[in-house]
Amino acid sequence: MKEVEQEVKKPNLKLLVGTHASGDEQGIYQLDFNPTTGELLNSEHLVKENNSGYLYLSKDGKRVYSSNGAVPGSISAFEWNADGSKLNRTANVTSEGDGACYIELSPNEDLLAAANYGSGGIVLYKVDETGKIIGKPEARKHVGNGPHDNQKSPHAHCVKFSKGGDFLYAVDLGIDKILAYPITSDGTLGKEHTALQLDPGDGPRHLIFHPTKNKVFIINELYSSVVSADVDTKTGIFTKIDKKSTLPESYDGASFCADIHLSNDGKFLYASNRGHNSIAVFSVSDDGQMSFLGTESVQGDWPRNFTLSPDNNFLLVANRKSENITVFKRDATSGLLSFTGNEIKLPQPVFLKFR
Repeated sequence: MKEVEQEVKKPNLKLLVGTHASGDEQGIYQLDFNPTTGELLNSEHLVKENNSGYLYLSKDGKRVYSSNGAVPGSISAFEWNADGSKLNRTANVTSEGDGACYIELSPNEDLLAAANYGSGGIVLYKVDETGKIIGKPEARKHVGNGPHDNQKSPHAHCVKFSKGGDFLYAVDLGIDKILAYPITSDGTLGKEHTALQLDPGDGPRHLIFHPTKNKVFIINELYSSVVSADVDTKTGIFTKIDKKSTLPESYDGASFCADIHLSNDGKFLYASNRGHNSIAVFSVSDDGQMSFLGTESVQGDWPRNFTLSPDNNFLLVANRKSENITVFKRDATSGLLSFTGNEIKLPQPVFLKFR
């Protein structure tokens, strides 16, 4: 008798959500995500936090760090309670600027960096073996401006450590530059240099590294475009390969890019458009050239951030203005997206991170 094959039920995953909610609703939330159906369930308010934005998790999953986009800006550290149902704040330190909007740990998790959008600079802290933020902060202020109305002063929007931890890159929207800060042997910042000069008015916002190649991809908020570049791991310099618009040629309205991600295999790139309210989809060749495949409506308004599920079968979008998180099925062969019909309401979601 032929056995009937049964689909193995995958356990639900935990999804953390940073929000820009106010009042009693402000802070960090957690959802259950069904990796088989794409359904989002069981909204929990984990902790109240002022203007929590970008979240970063330690490799062991025991600690969560948050950039807080207030004035002045700050960085918070959290640990889970005994049953993993709530976050307890263990520290809140200054970001040495205004509007902290991005945060990241170094590969060895002994350094913590943040970008300050409002004041246009970065900060670096040391972290001990328990995950505690220690010592005095090291801050750097950027200088310059650009031709766009939003570029009257520097606006650091992202900090990323190189894969080997030798450099800290700062993406500054206000001055159209990616700056590279060498990390010295004692864990301090060396003299910065320009890793990449973007075109005037591009307004770079975030960057991501290719999972296996020495390549980097940058999203430009103001010019609605993505740029690919080669990475010289010794000097920290980027060499531009390609630049593509994230918008259809027929669209002439206002739009501002926000987030960027690559599929795990590095073959497809995704970028969010706020205004056009879509996810742009690109194929990526081995040499870093990008081909625009089209856009998919986010089924909401103002997609500030999005994430791929760990198995890359789904893409989830945080729509801040429409206050919903929407779920899309991803085709691994074509890279294209299709709306699953699954969504959940949450106050001003701006960041998504799987535990």
